Amino acid sequence: MKNLIILFSIACFMSTHYSICAQESTDVLENQSEKFKERHSIYDYQELLLNNIDSIPDFESKENKLKISGTIYERDGVTPAKDIILFIEQADENGDFDLRKYNDKRYVYHRAWIKTDSDGHYTFYTFIPGNDRRYNQLQQLFPVIKEPSTPEYEIRSFLFDEDPMLSKACRKKIAKKGDPSRILTLKKENGFYLAQKDIVLNRDILASK
Repeated sequence: MKNLIILFSIACFMSTHYSICAQESTDVLENQSEKFKERHSIYDYQELLLNNIDSIPDFESKENKLKISGTIYERDGVTPAKDIILFIEQADENGDFDLRKYNDKRYVYHRAWIKTDSDGHYTFYTFIPGNDRRYNQLQQLFPVIKEPSTPEYEIRSFLFDEDPMLSKACRKKIAKKGDPSRILTLKKENGFYLAQKDIVLNRDILASK
C-alpha cells in the first residue's frame, strides 16, 4: 500500500512537472513569434547568404532594370564602412506595395539586403518603382541601415531625377535641407539604368530620428 502511494505521488509530480514545462515551452514559442512579428524587416535575412550584392525579387522580369551601386562611409566621410547592412524595400512598377505574409507577419515583397565588404562597397539590382498618383507618391527606394552593435535606423529615401512628380518646389525643399544627393541621376547602358549612391553613416539619417 505504501509503495502504491509513493508511485501515485511520483506520477502526480511528473505529470505536473511536464505540464508546467509544456506551458513554459508554449509561452517561449509564442513570445518568439510576437518578437518576430514586431521586429523590423531588416532582420528577416539569412546571415550565410548576406554579401555586398543582392537583387530585388522579380528584377529580371521588369522592364526598367536598375543597378544601384555605391560606397558606405564612416562618419568622417572618408573611411569605408565594412559589415554595414543596408536594407531596401520599394513599390512595384505601378507604385503599389506588394504586401505578403509569412508566419503571420506582413512584409513588402520587393526588398533586398546587402552587407558591405571591406571597401564599403554595395550593389543592388532592382527596377525603377512607379508613382502612386492616388497619394501623390514619388518614385522611391526606402533604405534602412544596421551598423554592428547598433540598432537599425532609417535614412532618407532615394528619389529619381527623372520622376515626373518630382516638382521644382520639391527639389527646392530638398536642396534647402541640404540633401540633394538623395536624388539619383540615371544613365542607361546595355539595357540597364545605372545609378551611384554613396552613403555617409548618420549624415543621411531621417530628421525625425
